[in-house]
Amino acid sequence: MSEALSGPGSSSEGPGGPSIDGPHDPEHDPRASYALEPEHVARLTDRVVSTTGTTVQVFSPINGAPLANIPQSSEADVAEAFRRARVAQAAWARVSIDERARILHRLHDIVLDRQAEIMDLIQLESGKARKHAFDEPLHIALTARYYARTAHEHLDPERKAGVVPGLTKVEVNRVPKGVVGIITPWNYPFTMALCDGLPALLAGNAVVIKPDAQTMLSALIAAEMLEEAGFPRELWQVVAGPGRVLGTPIIERADYICFTGSTATGKIIARQAAERLIGCSLELGGKNPILVLRDADIERAAEGAVRASFSNAGQLCVSTERMFVADAIYDRFVERFVARTKALSLGTGLNWDADMGTLISADQLETVSAHVDDAVAKGARVLAGGKARPDLAPYFYEPTILEGVTPEMTCFGNETFGPVVSIYRFHDEADAIARANDGEYGLNGAIYTRDTERGRRIARQVKCGTVNVNEAFGATFASIGAPMGGMRESGMGRRQGSEGIHRYTESQSVAVQRLMRLAPMLGMSDETYAKVMTASLRVMNKLGRA
Repeated sequence: MSEALSGPGSSSEGPGGPSIDGPHDPEHDPRASYALEPEHVARLTDRVVSTTGTTVQVFSPINGAPLANIPQSSEADVAEAFRRARVAQAAWARVSIDERARILHRLHDIVLDRQAEIMDLIQLESGKARKHAFDEPLHIALTARYYARTAHEHLDPERKAGVVPGLTKVEVNRVPKGVVGIITPWNYPFTMALCDGLPALLAGNAVVIKPDAQTMLSALIAAEMLEEAGFPRELWQVVAGPGRVLGTPIIERADYICFTGSTATGKIIARQAAERLIGCSLELGGKNPILVLRDADIERAAEGAVRASFSNAGQLCVSTERMFVADAIYDRFVERFVARTKALSLGTGLNWDADMGTLISADQLETVSAHVDDAVAKGARVLAGGKARPDLAPYFYEPTILEGVTPEMTCFGNETFGPVVSIYRFHDEADAIARANDGEYGLNGAIYTRDTERGRRIARQVKCGTVNVNEAFGATFASIGAPMGGMRESGMGRRQGSEGIHRYTESQSVAVQRLMRLAPMLGMSDETYAKVMTASLRVMNKLGRA
């Protein structure tokens, strides 16, 4: 879930803070169904490590209502956050795996118990529809339960074959990195604040996190729930401020960096991490394709295409922006896809009525509008949507389907990160696969076909880190045991599964040698030792082939 321009050298904020402004109508205050009591806001913002005395006010994209004043951190505050985290991590590393897993199980229940409160806050800060806000506590509950259940599988010492069978005992330990720096985006503010950090904690690390400025409250309530579950408060340090100010100080002190955001910022982080010889995982941008094959279930494919294109108003790293449809079913599919898109309920209420919410900021609206206007000016046809809806919210844009998009149009190869999808007809499947693989991105793809085995074979030809057959994106992303991440310029490293936790550990091999030493013994010459070892290797090789 990408496009958080919140790493070093890039930020989602303007000079005076987040570029979220707009009219505030007190009679239609979006906070009405969730009271942001000053005491609770103060309790949350008190978790920010800040001695600057400065704050930045954040506003709701729903109607511009002020939400909170967020304390800002300095480089000295980042240093203090890491100092606290290192002290806490030294003690935490001695806590048993079973106890860490028990705390994750408790977090699972707390998140489900408090999901309504979480969803309200997510909606207020991001403007997304409630059903898309629900994806966030759902994903964190799945993540907490998965890692709690599989903790020993991932972290217990692993026996390996020794050089001398029976006499050499080898174990591989998983040692925590230390303090992990995490920089998270605004588009999924609760889940991205926790999903990468939970395996880091389970592995014995501490975390210093810098959430995006617009969605700090969702990240801070996540930190509050960690403490409620039983994680030591000092183990999870939160700093706040522009990525261009705090990104480099975090990278200079962390033992590992996890970033979700833009490809441009990811490249900067990768260079800085390489200078320190520390690892990093980067989940970056995408221009994700769907292939609708000639034997696809048209109704199922149209339903999936709507979710793939317009979930969270397209502000989802794995959402679809390019759709390739077989000529044999193109007209029927487009008819159903357009009809379903036009039937979507649009709105910003804190209820379950809307199918799609608003974009988060003026910057996002400007990008989406510019991409669509450029395409139309150069000959693309609008099949649905195509315009802003300030009557619904200051930054609302209609779900939009474009036909006839060509390479000279900005939206052809550049990530829009909004509710805009381009649809293309194809005759030959090999050509469609090649077009789907065109460009530098490779995050998520989808294939619709009644022949699932054929779909699996085609999936292996698609250059994406995750590929879904007869589903838009949820099948891979919600399967926490499977790795999730991008190929090519969509990133490096993986979240989820064993890769998602092992990235936060160092592998340490420990060998115990019994009886004989691995050197000449009892007056044996080096030459005789070499001959004995050579003969032994030949015997073991023959036994291995038997």
